[in-house]
Amino acid sequence: QVQLVEAGGGLVQAGGSLRLSCAASGRTFSSYAMGWFRQAPGKERECVAAISRGGINTYYADSVKGRFTISRDNAKNTVYLQMNSLKPEDTAVYYCAAARGSTYYFLDRDYDYWGQGTQVTVSS
Repeated sequence: QVQLVEAGGGLVQAGGSLRLSCAASGRTFSSYAMGWFRQAPGKERECVAAISRGGINTYYADSVKGRFTISRDNAKNTVYLQMNSLKPEDTAVYYCAAARGSTYYFLDRDYDYWGQGTQVTVSS
């Protein structure tokens, strides 16, 4: 069992930055691939970034490439999402998720554990 707790959301002006973090419980964090998803009102949940369990391989949605960076610190059981050059369309609830497996995954059905989410609001 893995419990995930996100932090770092908030209100920011367009062009600003936020850093989300997701702390995982348990001693097997390095066994899980991790992902960040978001869901805006009236829209489907989408994967914005994912990272393999060793941190070597990453995935980014086209909409965030060059602006968002996913990273992980297995010693701290934490995954991060650095978000720069934020846009109003980035406004959503952001979730981290954990998947058993060695590669990265961008479909939500591949993930086994989910955090409660953190709100990110970007004002224009």
